[in-house]
Amino acid sequence: MCGIVGIVGTTPVNQALYDALTVLQHRGQDAAGIVTVDEGHFRQRKANGLVKDVFEVRHMQRLKGHIGIGHVRYPTAGSSSAAEAQPFYVNSPYGLALAHNGNLTNAQFLKEEQFKRARRHINTTSDSEVLLNVLAHELDLLDKISLSPDDVFTAVRRTHEQVRGAYAVVTLIIGHGLLAFRDPNGIRPLILGRRSDELGRQEYMVASESVALDAIGFDTVRDVAPGEAIYITEQGQLFSMQCSEAPQHSPCIFEYVYFARPDSFIDKVSVYGARLNMGRKLGEKIAREWEDLDIDVVIPIPETSCDIALEIAQRLDLPYRQGFVKNRYIGRTFIMPGQIQRKKSVRRKLNAISSEFKGKRVLLVDDSIVRGTTSEQIIQMAREAGAAKVYFASAAPEIRFPNVYGIDMPSANELIAHGREVEQICKLIGADGLIFQDLEDLQEAVRELNPDLRHFETSVFNGHYVTADVDQGYLDHLNAMRSDDSKAVREWQEGSSNLEIFNEGS
Repeated sequence: MCGIVGIVGTTPVNQALYDALTVLQHRGQDAAGIVTVDEGHFRQRKANGLVKDVFEVRHMQRLKGHIGIGHVRYPTAGSSSAAEAQPFYVNSPYGLALAHNGNLTNAQFLKEEQFKRARRHINTTSDSEVLLNVLAHELDLLDKISLSPDDVFTAVRRTHEQVRGAYAVVTLIIGHGLLAFRDPNGIRPLILGRRSDELGRQEYMVASESVALDAIGFDTVRDVAPGEAIYITEQGQLFSMQCSEAPQHSPCIFEYVYFARPDSFIDKVSVYGARLNMGRKLGEKIAREWEDLDIDVVIPIPETSCDIALEIAQRLDLPYRQGFVKNRYIGRTFIMPGQIQRKKSVRRKLNAISSEFKGKRVLLVDDSIVRGTTSEQIIQMAREAGAAKVYFASAAPEIRFPNVYGIDMPSANELIAHGREVEQICKLIGADGLIFQDLEDLQEAVRELNPDLRHFETSVFNGHYVTADVDQGYLDHLNAMRSDDSKAVREWQEGSSNLEIFNEGS
């Protein structure tokens, strides 16, 4: 998962881009980057690390210009080296810079096609660089010195015809403006904002979540529609067009479960409100199916599940307590590369308040269970703190299949629910009882806040991939790229390669 932002302003946008990326930091902690346009030239800074560490004062001073894009990343498959930090740049045609949230399911085919058709070389393993070159080639085929909005939309339409998967995109075209577009299924979020400067001139912004607009004083205009493209000229003129022949809105439901901030609105749905609904529905299921269990207290595993757990407690008429203290200076374990690093981080991240556990039968609530290792360790922590019984509730259904649309779900054999029933999972994580949200209830929890959302991307739960192009061969390839062992080998190889290059240059 990544976060993207693009701004066309009337004054320098470097600070606004920085502030927006800071607000979107939860979407990626591996790398950050900003590109601006200044007098017909790109100004760029990108590197591995958090936003606050990547951009120093000297970098910000060089990022001049009133138009720019930014990106925060965590790697989904392939490399996590600094060379793959975004935005990416290509010099022909015009000069293009692109940042992308999502994952292309036909990236290898497109990479080969770009070399055959356009002699374009892809220098990294990133599908975002592939997407940039596809778009660049379509713009090049127009064979025009100056682009009209219709020309830009033609290139996006032709890109849609070739590209498969999930993609929310912001692009800078030197001498022209900012282009943003969303895949025809609308899997990844993208929202448009607007504000007026002191002279009444319009400034525009696109971002992954509405909270980024809020943070720097932009008003929400609307979500970018699936398949739609937004083009804003350097002079601040906005144009939009539907560039897909058959868009079908299927947003990723995991955005609401885990990734997005609770104060964001995605596709007209309050993330906070959706999580309250998840808690209500799960609480109702617990009341039906566990009426014989004597639970003393409901305790969330911070932070995503806090609102969910509070609603469950209210439905069950039970006390709600904060039983864990979170170290906020440890990153999200779900998006840390490497299983060993994840395991080590859990006890540094959470500490139990023993008085809330001692002698009690506790119901722990989490947003989801992926590998199960974190859940197992937290349950053990609860027992060590004196819990008499530990029950566990997940606000999401069983995650049985890998995600191919930009979430770093592990390979299938690393998912604890893959090929297992609830009783087996319960035993593996060491709980006295385990209950999952039903998929239909999860979908309804979101749909209640926007009845126009008829379909969701729910492949991690049911194995149904909305782009209909995912076969076992692709999943096997993805498993090889995503497994912890494979990532460890690539990280070692990249470290060795970097060391050799450094030694040759010293």
